[in-house]
Amino acid sequence: MPAQSPERQEKISSFLQERITAGDFPSAVYLVAQNNQIIFSDALGQAVREPAHAATSETIYDLASLTKPLVTGLLCARLIELGELTLDSSLANYLGEFDRADKHALTLRQLLVHTSGLPAWRPLYITSGGEPEAALGAIASEPLEHEPDTKVVYSDLNFIVLGLLLERLTGKRLAVLARKDIFEPLGLKRTFFNPDQTMQTEVAASEVGNAYERDMCKVTLPTQGYSNWRSDLIWGQVHDGNANFLGGAAGHAGLFSTARETLKLANQFLGDLSELLNAETCQLFRTNMTPNLNEARSIAWQLAATKDSIAGPGLPGDAFGHSGFTGTSCWIDPNRKRVFILLTNRTHARALPFANINSVRRQFHSLAVAVLDES
Repeated sequence: MPAQSPERQEKISSFLQERITAGDFPSAVYLVAQNNQIIFSDALGQAVREPAHAATSETIYDLASLTKPLVTGLLCARLIELGELTLDSSLANYLGEFDRADKHALTLRQLLVHTSGLPAWRPLYITSGGEPEAALGAIASEPLEHEPDTKVVYSDLNFIVLGLLLERLTGKRLAVLARKDIFEPLGLKRTFFNPDQTMQTEVAASEVGNAYERDMCKVTLPTQGYSNWRSDLIWGQVHDGNANFLGGAAGHAGLFSTARETLKLANQFLGDLSELLNAETCQLFRTNMTPNLNEARSIAWQLAATKDSIAGPGLPGDAFGHSGFTGTSCWIDPNRKRVFILLTNRTHARALPFANINSVRRQFHSLAVAVLDES
């Protein structure tokens, strides 16, 4: 498929520029590809407000929870393919901390599809007593909030555990494992955990301090005292507090990348394009593993069949995608080998509450699909 004309692309760029002007986010970089060919892309707004830095196609974004599928899910799938992990083995086989009456039967699959019953979030920098090495035990000590496999509850804790499991199983830190098994084989140069400080001006900035998480802690842990809050502009460091506490690289957050290199990662989930997985394994990502529950979930991804999914009406039910708290998203249509990437930094230069941009994501996908289908 040839690249689209500027006039057709302008529909998408104009819409996103309107949302920048409205204050939803200060910058947006987007990319839409089909069969590994970039059909259209653009960079809009300011990656940093003060000092001013315009967003470009090479701007590096904190991908936040896109880390879950693009790193942790991909690494788990590789080990499943190699026979070193099995979806339905007890988690306690790998992590002794989970050998407890209420958790010994939890499985890798339940973590990957968010049906484990673990809470959605806890400030581990508080609940672990400020000791990163105690984070896994702190999570294992949390009571389950519902019976496993009865409800999908999207949980950072699920993927923090998966990241720690990968480290224990391989004997490598997650950042090293990702670099050796994903980034280097794919030739990625602008994808990493913990960007070097010399690259700061190439990274989109985030929130000043962590006011959002601080407010959450007032609700979840009203009696806990904690004074080690970040107060400076978060720029070139991971925004997520738990990922920062765990050294900047965790199973749920910490990945930084550009739109173009995010496309290379997304292609690894498409059987005909993947360099890291075989086609049979890639079928896992479009298969609904939570039938009859409140969300349609596959391994590490949400499916477009989920009611009110941010995929919008233009993507088929077995399309799969994910979003990130900082304002990022990636959706994949495996039928047409289409990838839709939208990177924003909605947590930057805006007072709380941050804009809910789910409607922006849906409209972006709808506009992109309409333009593609006009060809």
